Amino acid sequence: MTTLRNVLATGLLFFLVHAASAQELGVRFGDVVGNSVALDARVNNLHADISFGDGLGVEVLWDLLYKPLGNTDLHWYLGAGPAALIDDPFWFGFSGEIGTEYHFKNAPIALGADWRPTFWLIDESEFVGGGFGFNVRYVFGSKPASP
Repeated sequence: MTTLRNVLATGLLFFLVHAASAQELGVRFGDVVGNSVALDARVNNLHADISFGDGLGVEVLWDLLYKPLGNTDLHWYLGAGPAALIDDPFWFGFSGEIGTEYHFKNAPIALGADWRPTFWLIDESEFVGGGFGFNVRYVFGSKPASP
């Protein structure tokens, strides 16, 4: 368990370093791993959350697809990645995500909504189909590029 905690601490440090250089940084409201509000960041094709409250929740999702819907500033995305809830008991699994995101033309703001179901492997094997959330992020520089 100590090795796993060291790996998670390293992952958290990686997240915080990348959040400092994020393309988008804001908050996610809704069903966040173990909590209801998270720091939400997007760096290239990584979409990551860290939440505090009932334990420390961490998700790092790789957006396999990030495409515009027609010729608009509305995009849809699809991704997956690891999720952890550092609490007692400790939970680890994998989340998927599908969502939409709108970038305003005249303001550095992105609004998004997504669904993140999670398949937990540790402490118990269990599928959780909740995970609906709403994102509000500040956009640094230009809009993210499609993968």
